[in-house]
Amino acid sequence: MGALIISFSPVLVRLSSVSPDSSAFYRVLFGGITLMIFSFVSREQVSVPLKIWGLVVLTGLFFAVDLQCWHRSIGYVGPGLATILGNLQVFATAAFGALLFKEIISKRLIAALPLAVIGLFLLIGLDINEVSSDILWGLIFGILTAISYSCYIICLRQSQSTEKKLPLFANMGIISLVTAASVGMVMQTKGDSFLIPTASDWLYLVTYGVFCQGIGWAFISKGLPNLPAAIAGLLMLLQPALAFVWDVVLFNRPTGAYGLFGVALVLFAIGMGIYGQQAVAKNRN
Repeated sequence: MGALIISFSPVLVRLSSVSPDSSAFYRVLFGGITLMIFSFVSREQVSVPLKIWGLVVLTGLFFAVDLQCWHRSIGYVGPGLATILGNLQVFATAAFGALLFKEIISKRLIAALPLAVIGLFLLIGLDINEVSSDILWGLIFGILTAISYSCYIICLRQSQSTEKKLPLFANMGIISLVTAASVGMVMQTKGDSFLIPTASDWLYLVTYGVFCQGIGWAFISKGLPNLPAAIAGLLMLLQPALAFVWDVVLFNRPTGAYGLFGVALVLFAIGMGIYGQQAVAKNRN
């Protein structure tokens, strides 16, 4: 459900007229404020050990790095290749889960990971002519995006898996506000504008923050502790796959058999990976 909600992120970014960094800033700012309001209304208690606060701040910093690297990768190699590179997180997340938490990865999941990435290639419809002479920097920032996004998912999962954790809304709200502060400082040093020029931009950005960052990531944060890291990374691939569908439906994006097959392959790989991990869990029990 969380991946479904955040799949509308590119739609709202496209509808707004602000810069990518500005949309990222207001996404986490409005989302963080919304989550903290939910936390206040729910009377959540935020008294936790210092190490938990450190983990929450680290999670927000990883998300800020992810957003900044992804936007820079887009600038160098275009949105298609940048999206594919960023979603290599599926491999990093699976590897972190195996190395850090000794999670067993099924053979079906191992086979599903490359299938999912191949599906993304077909889905995006990468045009080699889009690749510029700056491809090396684009690849570097794209790989950093994948690593930082994976670290964000792992840290977010851990922040809700500990016994003395922050409550759900407060946890995600503080992470969002830490991310907003980090992105905002980078924008300030670059001289980027914080202006929201029109009423429609306000509507799109508030919707983006409240639903995609607030409600969407609250769902994801709630579900992550119950999933192996590899499955969590694989399920997050629903976001670009569904974003492609909304692009076709809402913006009449030209698509063909390759794109449709790519969506089907991503969904098949996700189902295959989940089934494989369920079989492993059943055998262990």
